[in-house]
Amino acid sequence: MTHTVISSRSKEVIIGFDQPFVVIGERINPTGRKLLAEEMKAGDYSRVQSDALAQVAAGAQVLDVNAGIPLADEPAILAESIKLLQSITDVPLCIDSSIVEALEAGLEVYEGKALLNSVTGEEERLERVLPLVKKYGCAVVAISNDDTGISEDVNVRFDVAKKIVERAMDFGIPASDVIVDPLVMPIGAINSAGQQVMQIVKRLRDELKVNTTCGASNLSFGLPNRNGLNSAFISMAIGSGMTSAITNPLHSELMQAVRGANVVMGHDPECSSWIHNYRDPAGGGGGNAPERGRRGGRRRRERG
Repeated sequence: MTHTVISSRSKEVIIGFDQPFVVIGERINPTGRKLLAEEMKAGDYSRVQSDALAQVAAGAQVLDVNAGIPLADEPAILAESIKLLQSITDVPLCIDSSIVEALEAGLEVYEGKALLNSVTGEEERLERVLPLVKKYGCAVVAISNDDTGISEDVNVRFDVAKKIVERAMDFGIPASDVIVDPLVMPIGAINSAGQQVMQIVKRLRDELKVNTTCGASNLSFGLPNRNGLNSAFISMAIGSGMTSAITNPLHSELMQAVRGANVVMGHDPECSSWIHNYRDPAGGGGGNAPERGRRGGRRRRERG
């Protein structure tokens, strides 16, 4: 079994086919969050701190950290955010930027083995990011697009992923340190988007034997009841072999779907995590007992 190990200075997280699904909290990202962007740009990290603690409390095992703010000093802001987060929580971090200088600034201050987000199959990106991965001994997210863009052909996306894994190995980076993002497209625009992901994930697991991740909420973009759709998708993705996702742990429906899938996949021994999170605190014999009682009560009234 392939294990991707990432860590903070005091805590290790293992991503693997035989491991519980790893939720990477997505909230520390100023994209589309005007107030957070303004605060981070002004050096106010109070919301970064509260978002981090809330996500960990909700069940995130890793936190994605992004500081992509237009006209701001992204490398400096990202480094400051990482130092703050490592002072208040022990979960590993996913250092997220499209700017290579920001990635390196984050790696320079990081304590532990980070997850770097990300590298693509574009030649320039490969030649700039993979040396950083090797230098700092981190793991990396490999996104299945290249200089030609994002293909709707699952075979092309698989081939891009294979190319990245092979190039990483040329740099002395083991395949276990490459986590492939097969790219989740909006299903409202591409009706086969979900099927595409399942097909690629199975091939990545069986043929390349690499772990996988995705931006899970992309699937539901533009549709109503996004949390419900994301929850259905993530359960099915776990069943297909996906081992982690960058998503929002503050949505209880999604976390319930993840924990339920862990139980079904046999990755929650003795159902201990499920029981810990959902047992009846009053000891009433399980979460469904009150509902059965209500149904029984209605039937008795109808018969009377």
